[in-house]
Amino acid sequence: MAKSPLDRLASLGEEVLGKASQNPTAHKLLQGAMQLKDRVDDLSKRVRGLEQMEKRLNQLEKRLAKLESAARKPTGSSKKTTAAKKASVSPKT
Repeated sequence: MAKSPLDRLASLGEEVLGKASQNPTAHKLLQGAMQLKDRVDDLSKRVRGLEQMEKRLNQLEKRLAKLESAARKPTGSSKKTTAAKKASVSPKT
């Protein structure tokens, strides 16, 4: 039975992987790659947590800005003080 080029390539790949798994240098390289994958997964979880914190911070900043703008608006008491100052000044005659 004749093997197709794809079958030959697959069997050749299996041979290479088998030999590479027995090579100590390749084994160390594979371990390093797995550790890197784990670290990247951990970092991606942390980044997702930071994104949620950033959203909450933006919401809090908006609320604070509203509160600050409400505190800056002139109230009725400031108008009364201006009127009281005008009444206390007497014209010179």
